[in-house]
Amino acid sequence: MKSLNLKKAILWGGLLVMVFGVFSFKTDLFQISKNIDILVSVYKELNMNYVDDVDPSKLMKTGIGAMLNDLDPYTEFVAESEIEDYKMKYVSTQYGGIGAGILYRDGKVYVADVFEGYPAQLGDIRAGDQLISINNQELKGKNNEEVSLLLKGAKDTPVTVKLSREGKILEKQIKRAEIKQPNVTYSGMLDNQVAYIKLDKFLENSAQEVKEAFLALKKNNPTGLVLDLRYNGGGILQEAVKIVNFFVGKDVEVVSQIGRDPNKKITYKTFANPLDAEIPLIVLINGRSASASEIVAGSLQDLDRAVIIGQRSFGKGLVQQTFNLPYNTLVKVTVAKYYTPSGRCIQSLDYTHRLEDGSVEKVADSLITEYKTKSGRLVYDGSGIYPDLFVDPYKYHQVTQTLLSKYLFFDYANQYRSSHQSVAVPKEFNLSEADYNAFIDYLKNKDFKYQTPSELLLEDFVKEASKDNRLNDVKSEVSGLQEKLKNIKSKDLNAYKPEIKRVLEAEIVQRYYFEKGRILQGFQYDNEMKKAYEVLRDKNLYSSVVQGKGEYKTIGKPGQITAKAN
Repeated sequence: MKSLNLKKAILWGGLLVMVFGVFSFKTDLFQISKNIDILVSVYKELNMNYVDDVDPSKLMKTGIGAMLNDLDPYTEFVAESEIEDYKMKYVSTQYGGIGAGILYRDGKVYVADVFEGYPAQLGDIRAGDQLISINNQELKGKNNEEVSLLLKGAKDTPVTVKLSREGKILEKQIKRAEIKQPNVTYSGMLDNQVAYIKLDKFLENSAQEVKEAFLALKKNNPTGLVLDLRYNGGGILQEAVKIVNFFVGKDVEVVSQIGRDPNKKITYKTFANPLDAEIPLIVLINGRSASASEIVAGSLQDLDRAVIIGQRSFGKGLVQQTFNLPYNTLVKVTVAKYYTPSGRCIQSLDYTHRLEDGSVEKVADSLITEYKTKSGRLVYDGSGIYPDLFVDPYKYHQVTQTLLSKYLFFDYANQYRSSHQSVAVPKEFNLSEADYNAFIDYLKNKDFKYQTPSELLLEDFVKEASKDNRLNDVKSEVSGLQEKLKNIKSKDLNAYKPEIKRVLEAEIVQRYYFEKGRILQGFQYDNEMKKAYEVLRDKNLYSSVVQGKGEYKTIGKPGQITAKAN
């Protein structure tokens, strides 16, 4: 009898679940259908009755954009005309073109940089050249996207580029080639037999590029490897898993993702034997390291396999999936969150709980949870990956930032290239005193006005004093301060000479040795790399960090200064 009642209870329970499930589904379906009808009706009435002509495609795109803006910045609609750019950004950087970046400035189009070994460089097109026309099509009034489309085309097809350089009009006849911007922008052996790989993105074949670079470097018997993920915004998840697998044994969890249904957890594990599970490994990150970069850094940190050096990463722990839509369009939707092996989610901004004004805040410290790495080190969720050893980021002074924003470094480097046939190799290139003074002379007739924090504070004081009718009482003092600040600021080009030289040297060396040259030349100023050398030289320090001894036990606890690099 009890058995029969139990069966009846189970049956009734199942029926209730089904009824409420169907009811809930019908309610959701009704709401969806209702709101789609409203949207279509509004769209139709606007097209038929609005006082001016409207562009239906533009109107709908605006509506879709407004809808998605309420979610997160990674959920986006991709129109048919944007498909190729989308693939370039998220899938592959391979395309047909001349191998040059472009810069839109003051209504004119300039070559921003050229890629080594491709048609633009081989045809002597240079950074700073102003593009006048492409295949006899004038570029005046065209935007970056339109110019880019004119430059792109099938491999081996001809293109005629008319450009202006130092007041002279030049015409270049070149053939397009298959352009492939590598994921690994540089790899090589550095001082003290340290292997170095700079990975700029996680697009197609990025893991294969890392593998090939590492195996080539391994022949030199390096004492350690530095994997540089600074400014790497991420890309394809599977590429990140493969890269972790190069340094971690088989069948080890690298990352998992959980969507709306917590029971549908997808776990990604290593699937092959490692290339090297013993080599001392350093991973460099900063505030622009995101997504797949954070998976690699976070996984290797949780598995105590590498020392992470730099600054806290960006904190993008959201997973996107692409869905095909009618008429060759796409929608990229956030479908889950990433979790590293310890169980922590690296997402730092809480898009689920927006404020009333629509703004988004970081995950509150009170909601941050403590986790443990494989050896018991303490790590925390909700705020990206905190490095094992924190290095203060270099902050440029206002004068340097202004020279950058006004393109004065860019312009002078172009002028320098025209008057200097060659320069020293990147590792040895430094501006002489005469070179720096020539740059100062060049700036004399240039506009690079800027306001220092002190001047801004004084300006605010003047405004408040005016409101209180007290300005006349302090007018002479204010004038004196303004004059003093002006005199101090006039000396900024000398006071901040080291950092100005640093930026200018990098810009100039790129004109001769391209992106690889900029990377190599920058090592002499790179504090994160200096720390990496120090850690790799000191085996006890490396071991103490990955084992969590002493001050290295806790990594990035909110409100506590930890994991600092002295």
